[in-house]
Amino acid sequence: MPPKRKATSSLPTEAPALKKTAFDALQPSVKPEVKSEPDTKIKTEAPEYEDPDREKQEEEYGVIQREFYPAEMSNERCARYNANEIPRPIELLTQAVQKTAFARKKIEIGDAVVHWFKRDLRTKDNRALHLASEKAKSKGVPLICLFIVSPQDYQAHLTAAVRVDFELRTLQVLKEDLAKKDIPLYTETVEIRKNVPSRIIELCQNWGAKHVFCAIEYEVDELRRDAGLTTSCLEKGIDFHAVHDDVVVPPGDLTTGQGKQYSVYTPWFKAWVKHLHANPTMLDEFAAPDQNPVSAREKYADLFKAEIPSAPENKKLSDEERERFKALWPPGEHEALDRLNKFLEKKSNNYKDARNIPAANSTGVISVHLSTGTLAARTAIRSARNINTSNKLDAGNEGIKTWISEVAWRDFYKHVLAHWPYVCMSKPFKYEYTKVRWEYNDEQFKRWCEGRTGFPIVDAAIRQMHSMAYMHNRCRMIVASFLAKDLLLDWRMGERYFMEHLIDGDFASNNGGWGFAASTGVDPQPYFRVFNPLLQSEKFDEQGEYIRKWLPELKNIKGKAIHDPYGRGAAKEAEKAGYPRPMVDHKVCRDRCLARYKEGLGKNTA
Repeated sequence: MPPKRKATSSLPTEAPALKKTAFDALQPSVKPEVKSEPDTKIKTEAPEYEDPDREKQEEEYGVIQREFYPAEMSNERCARYNANEIPRPIELLTQAVQKTAFARKKIEIGDAVVHWFKRDLRTKDNRALHLASEKAKSKGVPLICLFIVSPQDYQAHLTAAVRVDFELRTLQVLKEDLAKKDIPLYTETVEIRKNVPSRIIELCQNWGAKHVFCAIEYEVDELRRDAGLTTSCLEKGIDFHAVHDDVVVPPGDLTTGQGKQYSVYTPWFKAWVKHLHANPTMLDEFAAPDQNPVSAREKYADLFKAEIPSAPENKKLSDEERERFKALWPPGEHEALDRLNKFLEKKSNNYKDARNIPAANSTGVISVHLSTGTLAARTAIRSARNINTSNKLDAGNEGIKTWISEVAWRDFYKHVLAHWPYVCMSKPFKYEYTKVRWEYNDEQFKRWCEGRTGFPIVDAAIRQMHSMAYMHNRCRMIVASFLAKDLLLDWRMGERYFMEHLIDGDFASNNGGWGFAASTGVDPQPYFRVFNPLLQSEKFDEQGEYIRKWLPELKNIKGKAIHDPYGRGAAKEAEKAGYPRPMVDHKVCRDRCLARYKEGLGKNTA
């Protein structure tokens, strides 16, 4: 099970000391600070749990990290967000930008302009970097690039160690690319996350910079931080400028006829396509930064000499893991563009028919580049459009059209995150599902994590993740459904485990995917639709190629028995190979799942 943690003394109440488990190795090595809700007059009520032990279990199993976050939000408070009675963090940022616009506009350009890299680790088609370069060029001053390594942010966001390693390797590539244009990239570790804003201001003052550019991130903490920096920077005579660049269409630009945010993908996608057709320049490429003045080399020599730091102690890989993932996942935007172009040239035509077959190697596998920003979603969509038989995003080649619609899901989930911020606070989009009684079974969760459930397609997917830090999308749905509905384990345990082990972990997409599987999110499968792992296996891995690759102990199982060795006459072979029997009966689990959901939702019939 995930690490069990004790609340800090600064919290209203302290959680009881809990017995440590094998998962305690994931504990942060730095002392975190507790994040509180913004000061409001709103009364926060306890969630209406039917199980009085729920809150204790959520904290014990790491569903809510009380080192960083308050206890679970009440349903009443979620409803107030939905009723627009509480300002959303993205609205607070917008208000801060608008209120300070006049004063910031009067700030003269200083000795340098700063671009703060976040999840936009590229030089090409980077809006914030382009704006920073243009600002610097307008007065002939140097552009300085900055990246902050924050161990506490990595832990608070459950960032996988393999992802941190990929980012640091990418920063080395980025530093070399920028140096060719005499642009320094300075990377520094800030141990305490709440000190990041003040350190950015301090660095700007040291460099004589009066303008900072960055891309907006849509998680709650990051939106609040940027809103605060907009104001605090101005107090120091610095213009902090955060822009939309992590999405193709910014959150808030698309609304229903009633002026509301879409919560169903299909109508949202139609609006997204329509908006881009009406505003085609939104897909235009932003030029890479210009060459810095030659004097920057001498003036900022110490920044050019500064090395990329190593991974924080709480996110280090073993030597074997580091070499394995280095070979599997080359870093940087050059690799990202190469991978994108190869997919579009060689695989995109067949994408619609082959995308759900995990053994087919038919997808782009660019998700890590989208999530780290070595590839802009805008670049991906534009590139696909440019090779399509139609200039329309929803027409032309079926494979390309389907792929564009899949990439668009990333925008959709970030729009959801911005409009319904409580999904970023361990609360399901359908907050009424809080009353569903989840199981918290150590042994079952352990077997799921180890890929020893006795269901080959599930176990193969988990083993792929352990080996590659990646899992095919169809398999993510199968594995998530199995945990949430067959085992009835709290889906947030699986959501966390994915984030801590996937190289392409993206909070919005990961949360959206788990919400779909558990029927608690936006546009989910109905709660009464429960994936049958055997049928999924037969449909999407018909010949068992994927299973045999990732479960070598079953490589000699013949025919359809590969999908269910113990139920199809291969019990002796499976047992001899050490493969476990199925840990549960799917039919029994399905009936239990439906009964539990009906109970939690107060439904008498399906």
